[in-house]
Amino acid sequence: MAGLEKLGCGYFSVGENLWQDSTASYFLPTHLRDIGYVFQEAGLFPHLSVLKNLEYGQKRVSREKQQVHLNDVCDLLGIRHLLERSPQNLSGGERQRVAIARALLTSPKILLMDEPLSALDNVLKTDILPYLEKLHNELAIPIVYVTHSVEELTRLADHVVLFEKGRIITSDSASHILSNPHYQPMFGASTSSVLDTQIAMQCKDYLTQLETSDGISFLVPRCLGSIGDKLRCRILASDVSICRSYPCESSILNKVQATIVEIHNMELRGETILVLELQKGTRLLSNITNRSSKELGLIEGLVVWAQIKAVAIC
Repeated sequence: MAGLEKLGCGYFSVGENLWQDSTASYFLPTHLRDIGYVFQEAGLFPHLSVLKNLEYGQKRVSREKQQVHLNDVCDLLGIRHLLERSPQNLSGGERQRVAIARALLTSPKILLMDEPLSALDNVLKTDILPYLEKLHNELAIPIVYVTHSVEELTRLADHVVLFEKGRIITSDSASHILSNPHYQPMFGASTSSVLDTQIAMQCKDYLTQLETSDGISFLVPRCLGSIGDKLRCRILASDVSICRSYPCESSILNKVQATIVEIHNMELRGETILVLELQKGTRLLSNITNRSSKELGLIEGLVVWAQIKAVAIC
């Protein structure tokens, strides 16, 4: 995509712009491709201030092609207060936000992000992920994001291409791949369901009601955003329990009726993965023990109640 390597056989285009076609012996060199590239390391110029680093990116593109502007990108990534600092006086997360801003200021047709959080510790990753979500939600620029992190994948991806040993094994929507038990060995304990929701109501006791496009509601703790704001929810399969009848006198707030559509037994681990279908096709995964599955007499087609703790939805 970046043109840093020239494949002997390949085709690549972005929109109507052809960048490589080996059958026509055509290859557009990197410096002529309208790309923004964010590496694992920020790669800022140490002798320039943050502002000068950003301006360096901005002047790489002619004025008539500029679609992204300095003030906008500073607000988007929360870096306006950093403009006069030198890169040596920034935290790792701040440096990476500046690197992303510099890439955006080239007004790219596509943004390539090569494991941009891999050099950060967990605290800094938590700080920068909301900014990446803003990029995803507010920019019209397509982003190709390379990651080994399931958390980053579930929070950011619309479409997922899974690689194993250098080969593509599947390409589908994030929700379909993450809710497919076939790929559970790749995700391990991180097996989860992804639901796109919006804020429907701010409730008493500092709870927020989220609603999917299918009209399924979930309660989560804290007052999050404003009515209508879109939020992506991740629910670990291990946080979904099953009841044969409606659960009464339970501390668990989220109780949804579901039909078991698939049962996958993992005998060697003593566990069972259930694929549950909620209203209108929304799917949810549940990871329980084989003993629980047998004692409840669970079979495909059975209607059950799924319970999800409000504090477990992230």
